[in-house]
Amino acid sequence: MADHSGEPGANQRQTADAFGFKWARRDTYESEAIKRNHLAWMTERYLGGDPAALDALLAGGRKTILDAGCGASFSALLLFGQRLAEHDYIGVDISDSVAVAEQRFKELGLSGRFIQADLMRVPLPDASADLIFSEGVLHHTDSVRGAILALTPKLRRGGRMLFYVYRKKGPLREFCDDHIRRAIEPLDNEAAWEALKPLTRLGMALGELNVTVDVPEDVPLLGIPKGPVNLQRLFYWHVCKAYYRPDMTLEEMNHVNFDWYRPLNCIRSTPEEIRAYCAEAGLDIERMDVQEAGITVVARRA
Repeated sequence: MADHSGEPGANQRQTADAFGFKWARRDTYESEAIKRNHLAWMTERYLGGDPAALDALLAGGRKTILDAGCGASFSALLLFGQRLAEHDYIGVDISDSVAVAEQRFKELGLSGRFIQADLMRVPLPDASADLIFSEGVLHHTDSVRGAILALTPKLRRGGRMLFYVYRKKGPLREFCDDHIRRAIEPLDNEAAWEALKPLTRLGMALGELNVTVDVPEDVPLLGIPKGPVNLQRLFYWHVCKAYYRPDMTLEEMNHVNFDWYRPLNCIRSTPEEIRAYCAEAGLDIERMDVQEAGITVVARRA
């Protein structure tokens, strides 16, 4: 287990640098198609498809929302939208992307407080947040368990923590993903971005084929279930991540692949592990959405 008493380790510093680079490329994630798709996915995972459920979470007066690992505040601005004008938003991120987040808030006429800090040592008093939001961030720390344990004290009793973490995949996908991550590690961010483009183009080629494969029976050795599956998705879920969406450009899809492969801190967890971490932190899970990609949790501090 990593020691979280000192400064962030080398992997955490590299991860911070990767995300500072990624979020600065605003043209690769701000299209209407990307925002629409991501909002729909978050609404499904956190709210069971009902946007009104978010109003219920924020009911009872002005709340303090801590966006733990805000990046460019992309997810928070999508999910909470103009509700942020009615509450106090604090965005914390270890990377310099907090400057991008602050600029995006200003462009939308919203106010917020932005802090560049490690999530293991957020410089806020305990019990100061009513809601902690951490979309796709905890797995980029040195320890998912450590991050949950470090953040929970910042939450008031009865407050809620909403977070999403990567789920552990099948053996071939895990091996290939780590192989690619190690292969691009020596490169600088720009070179790593370019090195991933052939993989992104392969994902596009597979997707454009629009071919369905009927897997005749379960393949337990590789974690592949039986049944019909699109060829691109079969490759995506069980070989390596080569993202594809027909309504996205090459650069936008490459952004998604860079997000996955570039950070050295990229922990994958099982649902059982996440349940155990929440129990240890004193979080009562109210909703857990488990998908192939990851695990989404809405939990209340007891």
